[in-house]
Amino acid sequence: MHMKITYPLHQIYKSLLLAILLMPISAVYGDAVKTLGWDDLIPDDAIEELKKIAATPINHNGDVMEQQMSPLLSAVKPELDGLKVRLPGFMVPLGGDENKVTEFLLVPYFGACMHTPPPPVNQIVYVNYPKGVHPDMLYDPIWIEGPLNVGEVESELAVSGYSMKAVNVSIYTEPSE
Repeated sequence: MHMKITYPLHQIYKSLLLAILLMPISAVYGDAVKTLGWDDLIPDDAIEELKKIAATPINHNGDVMEQQMSPLLSAVKPELDGLKVRLPGFMVPLGGDENKVTEFLLVPYFGACMHTPPPPVNQIVYVNYPKGVHPDMLYDPIWIEGPLNVGEVESELAVSGYSMKAVNVSIYTEPSE
């Protein structure tokens, strides 16, 4: 005896509907925010070249070494353009008022651009954050979050290789792995 198994049409529709409803969830996970470190903003080939230069013996003959690092220090990663990222750093205020900072440079260490020369172009992110942050946060490490844009932005303090219209700025906490 041979039995034929049939599925009612409404069960097929339920399964199809469930699959369609779950698709946006997978799209959300595919659009997740990527946490970056400062080294992630430097192209791999530039890092390799910088390592070679660092390994070069020092010339003590008084000859001035040709400045080879400038293009390497301004190299950016075009593939990061538009990527939703989260990046830690310190704020260098550019705009706002006494109640909130709405425009700033994000830099990898405290005092950059203010008390020391600016970091390389690929180690500065120009940030526009219309919601603003309280000026008390200027001395704390922070996280910025939003879509990263690749391209130079010139400000009165430095030239940045990246920019972002931040969707969130918060006090830095250790990332959970």
